[in-house]
Amino acid sequence: MSTDISRYTITAALPYANGPVHIGHLAGCYLPSDIYARYQRKQGRELIFVCGTDEHGAAINMKAQAEGVQPKEIVDKYHAIIRDSLKDIGISFDIFSRTSNETHHKTAQEFFKEMYKNGSLEEKTTAQYYDPQAGQFLADRFIMGECPNCHFAEAYGDQCENCGTSLSPTELISPKSRLSGAAPELKETKHWFLPLDHLSDKIKSYIQSHKDWKPNVYGQCMSWLESKDGLQARSMTRDLDWGIPVPLDDAEGKVLYVWFDAPIGYISATKELLGDAWVDYWKKDDTKLVHFIGKDNIVFHCITFPAMLMEHGGFHLADEVPANEFLNLEGKKISTSRNWAVWLHEYLEDFKGQEDVLRYVLTATAPESKDNDFTWLDFQTRNNSELVAILGNFVNRVQVLMQKYYDGAIPAASKLETVDEEALTEVAAAPTTIEESLEKYRFREALSRMMSLARLGNKYLADQEPWKRIKDQPQRTATIMYVAAQITAQLSQMMEPFLPFSAAKLQEDLGMENWAWSECSRKEFLAPGSKIASSGHLFSKVEDKIIEAQKDKLEAMAKAAQGPSYEPVKDEIQFEDFTKLDLRVGTIVSAQKVKKANKLLHLEVDLGFETRTIVSGIAEHFSPEELPGTKVSVVANLAPRKLRGVMSQGMILMAEDSDGKLTFTSVPESMPNGSIIR
Repeated sequence: MSTDISRYTITAALPYANGPVHIGHLAGCYLPSDIYARYQRKQGRELIFVCGTDEHGAAINMKAQAEGVQPKEIVDKYHAIIRDSLKDIGISFDIFSRTSNETHHKTAQEFFKEMYKNGSLEEKTTAQYYDPQAGQFLADRFIMGECPNCHFAEAYGDQCENCGTSLSPTELISPKSRLSGAAPELKETKHWFLPLDHLSDKIKSYIQSHKDWKPNVYGQCMSWLESKDGLQARSMTRDLDWGIPVPLDDAEGKVLYVWFDAPIGYISATKELLGDAWVDYWKKDDTKLVHFIGKDNIVFHCITFPAMLMEHGGFHLADEVPANEFLNLEGKKISTSRNWAVWLHEYLEDFKGQEDVLRYVLTATAPESKDNDFTWLDFQTRNNSELVAILGNFVNRVQVLMQKYYDGAIPAASKLETVDEEALTEVAAAPTTIEESLEKYRFREALSRMMSLARLGNKYLADQEPWKRIKDQPQRTATIMYVAAQITAQLSQMMEPFLPFSAAKLQEDLGMENWAWSECSRKEFLAPGSKIASSGHLFSKVEDKIIEAQKDKLEAMAKAAQGPSYEPVKDEIQFEDFTKLDLRVGTIVSAQKVKKANKLLHLEVDLGFETRTIVSGIAEHFSPEELPGTKVSVVANLAPRKLRGVMSQGMILMAEDSDGKLTFTSVPESMPNGSIIR
């Protein structure tokens, strides 16, 4: 740590309050930011860790319209779900605020007015998309079309979620309104723009001063700055009825652009938390500002937000933006619209008491440098083969043997052998090796180094075999168990940033507190005579049936989101072909099962002019007892056919859904038998 850093401002991207968070969000920014914040607290460093829900913008309006409610109901509902689920998975925000509150509205409006007063905003009348059917201008997210970059058919007007490219609505190919489906028209409207084109040199200088940023972050920023068209002026206001009103006299009906208002949420949350002391965390150069985001937010956090802060004046700019790539799910891109996601609040309900398992798996597979994939099989394997078999196994063996041999009291070590000294040296070195990774935002590597300590413990016990020495070599056994206890104690400290629930449980068993990081570079944590307890296994196996249930649930949710599937339309026929059909109304008089045929029913159907025998394959859908009296549609001129010894003289028309469920085609009860269906 540089000696000129006095405090840390750590932010995690504000989640949209139009739905719950999923594991992609968790892996993208919330887990790495929490690990980093917990580590820095353990270092004793002064910091704030801020977040909150982003409650404005077109995404909220779209959700409200879809559910037939007001936007306020949407943001209230999802703010609570997101807040509680992040808290329950152990994300240790100092404040989790929301952009709909009064402090934020006031802060964002004052920020806008200061930029306006500085002459940093350009007033322009431009042609923007307007929905003639809905009678309103369309915000970027209300427009959908083909991405000009990757040709994804459902790109939004501000960004393609398939390739991550930021867009303007007019760049879309074949745009359409998400409100009515109509093709939008260009219509003049007045807005206030941030002239990024004029600020390009300042922004480029800022970005180039951070060549040590992650390659995906630095590279994406430079590709924007050095693109053929360069940076373009971006409107900071929108024509919407939900959002923060633009604080100018001639701006009726206009609100602040969500990407102007949202990052200011970090500042307003700090004000809410600290009052006047917020200035120290945002305006002093001895502060280190770190934004944790996903790669789809890189441009906004590294170009747009810094440009706003520059033009406002007086603010400290981000020092680090360790953005992660995307997490896929079972080989496919996570999609909220297609319900292809593992929702955090549902995981917490399905896996109660196993919060750290998800934290571990998502950190171990974090998409730090490239997109990565979460699978339920990998979740099970990492839990059973690593958390249970390595970390949990070592801790449990130490606790059980300590209770068995010494009634839970740490024995005194006698002469330390070379293997003992080497183990204790690794114990003392663990904080330094893990710290090296955490300071470089390599959380997967840091987790692996923490787990190396557990592997060391398992190997040490397996090699020294105290259970074989206890009778003949009691002093040697005592030394072995003393060393094993120190490894366990160090694990309880190094686990805390990654697995806080398990660390707290283990620390309680060991009679320890969560020590400062600087106190952990030692060889002895538990003095001889200290008593330790055992409250049970830290982790438990995840069985196959649990994993299969989650995979089935995922497929079912995705299928439900897709709606019904349809068979392809059959080959075209001529009108003359249709006229050959004789369709008649009939009533089922009786029904019975056909012998030795599970699917067939023997029906007697009154067609008015005669009663027909019809064999129909509906026995798996209807019982014979429920059918008499049912009005049906019958193909009356179908050639007779013998089925299981019964001559069938027609066919009942049925409707079949995507799940294979059959229903009778509707016929009014008042329609006489024998009536022709045309």
